[in-house]
Amino acid sequence: MKIFSHVVNRRKFLESIGITAGALTVKPIAWAQGRKEVSIAGKRIKTVDIHAHASIQDVEEVIRGTELERRIGGPRLLDPSRLVMMDEWGIDVSAISANQYWWYRTDDRSLAADVVRVQDEGFAAWCEEYPDRFVALTSVALQFPDLAAEQLDYAVNELGFRGASMGGHVNGVVPAGPEYDEFWAKAEELDVPIFVHPAGSDNIIQEGALDYAGDLGNIIGNPLETTFFISRLILDGTLDRFPGLKICGAHGGGYLPSYFGRTDVACDAAGGPSINAQGEFIGNAPIQADDCRNQKPPREYLRTQIFADSMVFSDEGLRHLVAEMGPSQVVYGTDMPLGWPDTMDLIINSSYLNNAEKEAILGGNLIRLLRIDRAI
Repeated sequence: MKIFSHVVNRRKFLESIGITAGALTVKPIAWAQGRKEVSIAGKRIKTVDIHAHASIQDVEEVIRGTELERRIGGPRLLDPSRLVMMDEWGIDVSAISANQYWWYRTDDRSLAADVVRVQDEGFAAWCEEYPDRFVALTSVALQFPDLAAEQLDYAVNELGFRGASMGGHVNGVVPAGPEYDEFWAKAEELDVPIFVHPAGSDNIIQEGALDYAGDLGNIIGNPLETTFFISRLILDGTLDRFPGLKICGAHGGGYLPSYFGRTDVACDAAGGPSINAQGEFIGNAPIQADDCRNQKPPREYLRTQIFADSMVFSDEGLRHLVAEMGPSQVVYGTDMPLGWPDTMDLIINSSYLNNAEKEAILGGNLIRLLRIDRAI
């Protein structure tokens, strides 16, 4: 495997985003004066955000003149304004990831390796500068499952990353089949979570079908892609092959927790069946035994191996999410810095969560999953 020779030097990286290392040594002191602290019943708690977009501009150097050439810019670029926003919202730790996955398109293994390496080294430099405020998730080149496993191992063991981020499909293919097992096996071995961020369901919906007012590819396509992805991991048996695997679905886990009863009755025991050999109904849906490869009732995965972020935006939506998945499986997410409403107050003010559950959702669950220091 070709390893891209450019490793981002911390000082060079900081200069590339227009900041001097000296300037950064004093900024956090000023920000701390206006930093929002979150307390529950008088107890200061540590908040952690799983859903934070980021990008590294140095990647432009890697892709210039290639099939992947594009501009790396916009609000995802890391700069001091990210800390200002976190301080205003009361976020203590942000788990940053590059989650657009445009590098899946290339069949050039060396190019894919270079993109991920420079991206990850940039994130590592940022986390080194702010070790108490940021952790990182790598976004591997999943079109090469063996390379993706190597990248995950390097990111976790060499750079100190806490897991990975991935899309809901790889060039139209949901990575639920055995050809992706090398990557899943590495994630299980390292005992790190995988955060799944969708990109509009272009693997499911025909081209142009969501091209209407209201950004339907985002508000409908994104949750649908996550729903399809997690359903495939359950029903194709991926989660049984890797029982230690932990998957976190963005945007409240998509639509899956909202209508999970339908999944329950389709494949409600070790792969079905819902009808017996005589064609008699023994369940609530006509699903043959060989249609479902799950070895446990689907709900067991929803309450053990599957997690969802809190981005459902209504009190009833959050109540239902927690009721279906349990408070141990819901984590705080913001979609920062892309302007979505914050759900922190929904969690803090909820009448159906006790104080321990509120603390778990706002930070405790991710402190455990991402191995973050509990000290504030």
